[in-house]
Amino acid sequence: MTISISIVTCSYQQGAYLDATMRSVLDQSYPGLEYIVVDGGSTDDSLSVIERHQGSLAHWVSERDQGQTDALIKGFARASGEVQGWLCSDDLLLPGALHRIGAFFAAHPGVQAVYGDSLWIDAHGRFLRPKKEGPFFRHAFLFDHNFIPQPSMFWRRSLYEKVGGLDPRFNLAMDSDLWERFSRHARIAHIPHYLSCMRFYPQQKTRSLRPQGRLEDAEIRSRSRLSGWPGLPLYRLTGTALRVGAKLLAGGYGAVVDESVVAALEPYHLVSATE
Repeated sequence: MTISISIVTCSYQQGAYLDATMRSVLDQSYPGLEYIVVDGGSTDDSLSVIERHQGSLAHWVSERDQGQTDALIKGFARASGEVQGWLCSDDLLLPGALHRIGAFFAAHPGVQAVYGDSLWIDAHGRFLRPKKEGPFFRHAFLFDHNFIPQPSMFWRRSLYEKVGGLDPRFNLAMDSDLWERFSRHARIAHIPHYLSCMRFYPQQKTRSLRPQGRLEDAEIRSRSRLSGWPGLPLYRLTGTALRVGAKLLAGGYGAVVDESVVAALEPYHLVSATE
């Protein structure tokens, strides 16, 4: 049985990257794919890129919205797949990622959410370094940082609906907020496979608005019953130790990426992107 998977891509003025992103999803040739693209009314060439692939999309729209979180909420409101995930318009899925995720959820009916590893790539799509993580620990997540690579995270639609979906109040840490609420209701699993690529360049929203991101992260951390205790510095220290230890045991430090994985990026290299 093929597990149906809904992928939502949100985009605004990202025409330089959008075609590679969309191809990385559609090239998966996953039989149970439902692909939804929500554009915020871009005035660059994004619309022509979307129209080029519209025959393979379950739904798409290009209209003004309230930002990334609002766009994602609109996309997931349309999604009907048993499993869900999102891919920002400058990131990529690695070949075979959806087949691996579909097989995992089919083989583990009790698992509600799972994440894999990722690769950092530059503005042109060239490999920079791996992001190989260990298993999920809620304490490390709350008191160190959100170490889950967002485009490598997938979950069952029933879990998304149970926690009430994405919170529109969050502009940058909407993923951290969602993962934290997931972790209250389900065990978050980890599979040691590279599933996605995350682009790293100066114009990124998360880099340019980092102070706001810290405020949102602090709000999420404050939900822990330990956050207001005098021992907070100790909790942060133990959270970091737990994350580092898990990553060390998983081989995350000094990880070597197989050449075939790096070679798979070549069809998605860009020549027009700016650093």
